Amino acid sequence: MLTTVVGSFPSYPRKPTSLMSKFSYFLGSYDSYRPAVEYAVRKQVEAGIDIISDGQVRGNMIQIFARSVPGMAWEEGTSKIRERIRHMSNSIGANDLKIALKSANNISKDFQAGAQILSHGKFQDGVKGIKGIITGPTTLVLSSRLEGFYNKHTRDKAILDLALALKNEVKFLEDAGAAIIQVDEPYLSTGMVNIENAKKSIKIIGQNVNIPLAIHVCGDVTEVFPELLKFPVDIIDCEFAGMAKNLNLLETIDVKRKNIGFGCVDTKTEKVDSSETIFKLIKKGIELVGDEKLIIDPDCGMRMLPEQVAFQKLKNMKEAVEWFS
Repeated sequence: MLTTVVGSFPSYPRKPTSLMSKFSYFLGSYDSYRPAVEYAVRKQVEAGIDIISDGQVRGNMIQIFARSVPGMAWEEGTSKIRERIRHMSNSIGANDLKIALKSANNISKDFQAGAQILSHGKFQDGVKGIKGIITGPTTLVLSSRLEGFYNKHTRDKAILDLALALKNEVKFLEDAGAAIIQVDEPYLSTGMVNIENAKKSIKIIGQNVNIPLAIHVCGDVTEVFPELLKFPVDIIDCEFAGMAKNLNLLETIDVKRKNIGFGCVDTKTEKVDSSETIFKLIKKGIELVGDEKLIIDPDCGMRMLPEQVAFQKLKNMKEAVEWFS
C-alpha cells in the first residue's frame, strides 16, 4: 500500500547560515522558505513516505491562495474577494514542488516526476513522487469576505470563476512534476455548501488532468459521502482515526470504483499514535474496502504539531503499513 501525507508539515522559514546564503541575503535574493521546504521533504523521506508534499510552508491553506489569485487579497489575517476573479499567469506552488522533487532526489533517487501511481485503477507499489496541492474553490470562497464584485447571491458564481483560475494552477503543478493533484475542500463536510456547484467546480479543475485527482474532505462526512462518490475524482481522502463515524460509514456504503485516502493517524492530538493502533485501523479499512483501494495517510495536515511529533506519527504509520507486506 502506498503512503502519503495530506499536505502540511511543521517546517518554518530559516535564516541564512552558509556564506553563499548570507551573500544571497545581502543581495536580496535569499528565500527563507526554501530551507523550510527542504527540511519538510527530508523528514517525510526519512519517515519512508512514498508520495510526499512540499510541506506547504509559505502560509496556511487560505492565505497562500488569497494573496496570489487575481481578484483576491489577504489583509490583517482575513481573505477577501474584491474584484472579479481572473486567471493566473504565474504558478503559486510549482516552484516549491520542483524544489521538493530535487530535494527528495538528493536523498533518494527513487522519486520521479509525474510518477504513475495508478494503473488500471490500482495503486502501484514502490512508486515515489510529489503531491501537488491546492485549496479548493468552495473552501476558498466560503472562507473569504466578499467585497465588491460578488455578494452572497453570486457566491456560487465566484466559486466557478475561482475553479477556472485554479485550473491553471493544476496544470502548472502537473507540468512541474506532480504525481497526483489533491484538492482540499474541508467546507464540504459542514452542510453549508451547494454540493452540485462544488461538484461542477471540481469538474472544471480536473479537465485535461493526466494524473490522479484526489479530493480531501476532513471532518464528519457521513452526510456528504454519498455525494462525494459522484465527484469526478480518482481518490476521496477522509479522516478515519479521529472520526469513528467515517469508519462506520464504510461498513454501509459501497465505494464503487473510487479509491480511498485512508486517514489513519490522528492529527488533532500531540499524542503519538502507536504502530499497533495504526495497524489495527488499516486492517479494518482493508476488511471494508480492500487493500487495492487504499492509499494510507494521516487524517489531515500536520502544521500545528511539534516537528518531532509529526515525524514520529509518519514513521509509525509507515511501519504499520510495512507489517502487511
